[in-house]
Amino acid sequence: MLDTENGHAQAYRQNGFVAGLRVFSEQQVAELRQNIETLEAEQADGAGGHSLDQFFRVNGHVVIPLLADVARTPAILDAVEAVLGPNLLVWSVELFIKEPGSTKTVSWHQDITYWGMGETDDEVTAWIALSDVSELAGCMRFIPGSHAGGMAKHEDTFDNDNLLSRGQTIAGIDESKAVTGPLKPGEMSLHHGRCFHASGPNQSDDRRIGLAIRYVTPEVRDHAPGQDWALPVRGEAPAGGWSCIAGPRALFHPADLSLYDRILAGQATSLAAGAEQQVNLYTKGHSK
Repeated sequence: MLDTENGHAQAYRQNGFVAGLRVFSEQQVAELRQNIETLEAEQADGAGGHSLDQFFRVNGHVVIPLLADVARTPAILDAVEAVLGPNLLVWSVELFIKEPGSTKTVSWHQDITYWGMGETDDEVTAWIALSDVSELAGCMRFIPGSHAGGMAKHEDTFDNDNLLSRGQTIAGIDESKAVTGPLKPGEMSLHHGRCFHASGPNQSDDRRIGLAIRYVTPEVRDHAPGQDWALPVRGEAPAGGWSCIAGPRALFHPADLSLYDRILAGQATSLAAGAEQQVNLYTKGHSK
């Protein structure tokens, strides 16, 4: 674990990641977890032809107010602003949940491989632990400095035990160079979109719950083709290739579900580009 009380931006720029940033109190994170698990219990069928699992994994902030509200948390935004600057947008909010004893993993990969953003430095993932994300529970592992290179070759495996949309993986990683990033409930890590990272199975007796918020700056679309959607959360609103969204009106509001469908269809072109199989997370009607 890195000492991140001071200079987390410097550590991030040097290593491509930083872990152990406290953003929620024990009470706050317990309430967040309870709210998410209440959603699982009460909204298990999803809405608008989408499963709850799909909303949790793809753009949940468009239709679930709780996820949009978390992405606006000042402590998170302060830490992100230190590495990206004052103008911040939320591109996506995702939940990664591994049940106790789960064999689910996340293979070695770079986040921005299929995001249509090129090799930008103007993106960071804030990964917040809503449970004890220990090494036993399958915390993330990082390769320090790997963000300094370009995009590596990824192979799609479509492995059922892989939580990534295509089971994409980078071959030949030297595991001896990996650094673990365990997190206590309410702690956060930040990692660069080109930083090699992975996580193992959950061998603990509790759920392993992580919330990943993808923050970008307006400049991302200055160097990327096409149009994309984002939620402005700090600083100046963007122009150019961004369509700004305001956040959900209410849980699964019909207008927000319609917007969700448009965003899913628009993003699927780049997110599923080149895949030899259907990328189910970006298909309407997806379920576990």
